Amino acid sequence: MPAMVTKRQLGWLLILLGLGGDLALLLIGRLGGGAWSGIGPIERALLIGGVSIAALGLPLLHQGQRPAAIETEPDYRTPPARPDTIGSDNRIVKGVVWCLRALVLVAFVAYLAVYITYAVDLFKWPYDYDQGESFELYDAVLLSKGIWPYKDSSTFPFYSSNYPPVFHLLNVLLFPILGQTLLSGRVLSFIITLLTAALIAFAVWRRTGGWFIPTISGLAYLASNFVYHVGPLCRQQLTMVFLETLCITLIAAAGDPSKARRNLLLGLLCLFLAGYAKQLAVFTAAAVFGYLFLRRPGRALVLAAAFGLVFGAVFLAINWATDGYWWINTISANVNAYRVPQLIGLTSTWLRIHALFIVLALAMVIYETYGDRLSVYSLWFVAAIGTGVMSGKWGAGEAYWVTSVAAAIILTGFAFGRLRAWVVQQHPLWRPAVAVIIPLVLMFQASRMIHLPTEGPVWGPVARVLGVAGQSAYADYPYYDAVGYSQVGHLMLPRDYDGGARIMKHVRGTNLPVLSEEAAFTMLAGKPTVTNPTQLLNLYNNGMLDTQELEAMIRGQAFGLIIMRAQFYPPPVLAAIGQHYGLVEHIPMNGFNYIVMKPLGEP
Repeated sequence: MPAMVTKRQLGWLLILLGLGGDLALLLIGRLGGGAWSGIGPIERALLIGGVSIAALGLPLLHQGQRPAAIETEPDYRTPPARPDTIGSDNRIVKGVVWCLRALVLVAFVAYLAVYITYAVDLFKWPYDYDQGESFELYDAVLLSKGIWPYKDSSTFPFYSSNYPPVFHLLNVLLFPILGQTLLSGRVLSFIITLLTAALIAFAVWRRTGGWFIPTISGLAYLASNFVYHVGPLCRQQLTMVFLETLCITLIAAAGDPSKARRNLLLGLLCLFLAGYAKQLAVFTAAAVFGYLFLRRPGRALVLAAAFGLVFGAVFLAINWATDGYWWINTISANVNAYRVPQLIGLTSTWLRIHALFIVLALAMVIYETYGDRLSVYSLWFVAAIGTGVMSGKWGAGEAYWVTSVAAAIILTGFAFGRLRAWVVQQHPLWRPAVAVIIPLVLMFQASRMIHLPTEGPVWGPVARVLGVAGQSAYADYPYYDAVGYSQVGHLMLPRDYDGGARIMKHVRGTNLPVLSEEAAFTMLAGKPTVTNPTQLLNLYNNGMLDTQELEAMIRGQAFGLIIMRAQFYPPPVLAAIGQHYGLVEHIPMNGFNYIVMKPLGEP
C-alpha cells in the first residue's frame, strides 16, 4: 500500500504553510501587490493566522511515523450505551435519561414544526420574500428555453446572472408540476434541506449507531437559525451545502474496500456539481483533496489534476458558449468590497447561536489531529470556516456559514459517540452521568436557537411560555429570533398581500416595459424581465458596465413604470431615474417601502 502522510510530515506541512504564507504576504506587499499601504488590521490578522498555523504543526513533529489520516471510519457503536443498559438496579437514572431525551426531542421537533410553518407560509407568497429570489427563478426560465443567463448587461434587457446553473437546472425539473413560479424554487430548496438533514443523521448514525444522537443531529440542522432563514427560499446556497454534505459522506465511505472506487467517484461527482451550484464549494474541494492527499499523496495529485481538467474544460466550454460573459459575470463581477464589521457581526452571531456545536466540533478536530487520526469531516469543518470568512463581502450573508454548521453538527454527533464509547470501555461507573449530560447539553444548545412566530393559536401560547411574546425581530412582525434583527423568518400578514396587489395593479396598468428591482412583478404580469440590479452594481463597481443605453432609455421614458425597493442600481442609473421619473406611491410590503414611479408629466 502506498505510504500515507505521517503526523511528523503533516507538522512540517503546517509549519511551511503558515510561515510560507506570511512570507508571501510580506513579499507581495513589498513588491507593491494590490493596494498595499503597510500592515493594517487585515494584514495583521493574516500574519497572526500564519504564525498560528505554524504553531499548530509543532506538536505533530513529536508524533513520528503515525499516519495523519484515517483509512476507514472508526466505530463508536460498540459497546452501546443505551439507557436500558445502565443497570436494572437504577430505575431512577433510566427514567431521568428518558425524560431528558423526550424533552430534547420535543424541543427539536418543535423547531421542525416552526420550519414547516414558515415554509408553507412562503409557498403561498407569490412575490420576492428575499431580494433576488425571482432573478434565480428567471435564470431557470432562461435555461428551460436553452438560453444561457450570462449576457452583456450593457444592452437591453440589461440582464445577467452571477450564479452557476445547477440549482436552476434542478428547478426546471419542477416546472411541469409547479409552474414557472417562485413556488417551484422554494419547494426545491425546502426538500433539499430535508435531504441534507437526513444525510447528517445518516453520517452520525454510521459512526455512532443508536437513534437518539443521529436523530437530534439531523433535526439540529433544520433548527439552526441560519438554515431556517434561507432554507425555503428560492436560492441556490443550500443546494451547494447538500451536494457538499453528500460528497463528504461518500468520500468518508471510500475506505470500504468493496465500494471504495464507486464512493470516491460519486463523491467527486457531487463535488463537481457543488462547484457548479455555487463557487464557494472551492473550500470543500480543498478539504476533500487535502484528505485524499494525507491518505495517498500520489493518487490525490492525479485525482486533483483530473478533476481540475474536467472542471476547467466545462468552465471553458460555458465561457465559449456565452462569448466570455460566463467569466465576467460569475468570476470578475464577484470581486466585491470586503467589510470587516459585517464579518465580525456574522461571525459573532454564528458563535453565539451554535455555541455547543462549534465547541465540540473544534474539540473533535483537536482530538483527531493530536490524539487520533484526521477524518475528512474535521478537515471539512476547518475549510468551511473559510467559506464563512467570505461572508464579509458585500452581498454576502449568514448563509455562507451554513456549510460549517452542517460540519459542526456531524462532528458534535461524533464527539458524543466517542465520549460514550470511551466511558463504557474505560470508566463504566461514569456511564449514568454521561447519559444524563448529553441530553442536558443538547437542551442548552436548543435554548440558544429560539425562533418562532409569537402570535396565533399554536405559537402564541408557546411564545408566552418562553417569555418572548410581544417581541419582534423585524419591523413589527410577530416573530422572535435569537439572532436579533432579521429581515427573514417572519410570516406574511394580510397587509403584505394588499401591498402586492397594489403594485401589480400599477404593473398591469402600463403597456410599456417595467423596470423593477424584483422580477416577480413583471413575470406574473407576463412582461419582459429587465435588469438585475445587484449584478449591474457589481459590474459597475468593477468597471465592467456601460450604462449609457440604459440611461438613454430612462431619459427617453421608455419604461412605463419603475419599481424600487433597495435602490441597488448604479449611481448614474439612479440619477437618471430621479431626473425623468416622479413618485406615484410608496407601498409598504414585507417591511419595505416599495417606490413606484412613472415618467414625469404623466398624471
